[in-house]
Amino acid sequence: MRRPRLRAALLSLFLLFPSSQLGLATPAAADDEMGALARDKQWQLGTLRLHDAWRVTQGDNVLVAVLDTGVRGDHQDLRGSVVHGPDLTGAGRAGGVWGHHGTAMASLIAGHGHGKGKAGGVLGVAPAAKVLSVRVTLENSDPRRAKRRAGGHDALAKGIRYAVDRGAQVISMSLGGGSGSWEGSAAEEEAVQYAVAHGAVLVASSGNDGESTNRKNFPAAYPGVIAVGAVDRNFRLAGFSNRQDYLSVVAPGVDIVSANGARRYVVGDGTSSAAAMVAGIAALIRSAYSDLSPYHVRRAIELGTRKRPRGGYSTGYGHGVADAALALRVAERLAGPTQPPPLPAEHFGEDPSGPPPGSRALVIAGLVALALALSARILLHHDRRRAVPWSRGGAPP
Repeated sequence: MRRPRLRAALLSLFLLFPSSQLGLATPAAADDEMGALARDKQWQLGTLRLHDAWRVTQGDNVLVAVLDTGVRGDHQDLRGSVVHGPDLTGAGRAGGVWGHHGTAMASLIAGHGHGKGKAGGVLGVAPAAKVLSVRVTLENSDPRRAKRRAGGHDALAKGIRYAVDRGAQVISMSLGGGSGSWEGSAAEEEAVQYAVAHGAVLVASSGNDGESTNRKNFPAAYPGVIAVGAVDRNFRLAGFSNRQDYLSVVAPGVDIVSANGARRYVVGDGTSSAAAMVAGIAALIRSAYSDLSPYHVRRAIELGTRKRPRGGYSTGYGHGVADAALALRVAERLAGPTQPPPLPAEHFGEDPSGPPPGSRALVIAGLVALALALSARILLHHDRRRAVPWSRGGAPP
């Protein structure tokens, strides 16, 4: 499966260097320094209003499938949060690079930081969520990528179905180009519909060739998928972000810090990062309002935006800039009021647990007595009217 070229400007290369090259005394000191730098550069935490959203949920009890190049669960910001699924590329890991892009996306979704109080490293949008890693494509830097079509035509379709069958509530796909083409495939579209029918929320990047061909991008273009574009920290649309009428929302995608391999970080640009963050928002909604359908999760994300374009929609911004706190507020409204308390047992037959409590029995007895008294009064009044003789000629009026 092909994927559009990742626009990965490495803006802070020092974050990639090992501790021996940072001039710090110990590896622990290097980890602390890199972790602090990574957290300090996460400008999206404020833009997405995550601290407000985390008062509601941090994504507990949600499994997010990351269909990508694989996720390295030994990264300190993801340790304990990754479940490893299959490698569907057929390429194996020996002799090739793997897991850089997938680890980056997983960290933006469910990174929990590290160190004292988790104060260092990358925080994802849903830091309490779990990640299911399914490898469906190769890294751009993998020399085997140019020689083979990883996984044939079925890697992504198989990955989607695998994720659904393993209970993933959200499926993140920072991918593009369909199965070796820009037209998608029937197998992938059927897998998407299978996922939606089973209650999974699918999120994908809109694509990174907005400055050139601006092609339709799969899997983002499949019906039922939340397609995400990218903006910078000033809410300006990124030039590389594809503009299409299937776009749902935009999210931070410029100068984004993420995990990249064991104990390292990278800063880059792309709609991939934006899609991962929106997948995290979907995980928050799934955690707080688990009964919402994929359609209603999507509507909560689309209605819970800031900087909405004039007229409410545009092919560049979609419905606006994603906002986790607002999306949760809309999701609460869509979920409706809480369920009313059950009716008394007499509405459903005898309660097998025994008679009602004494206080309730007294209330029921009082209501019965009141009803009997009212009935007696009505009957008495009726009888008195019948006993009065007719006047004025003895005939009724």
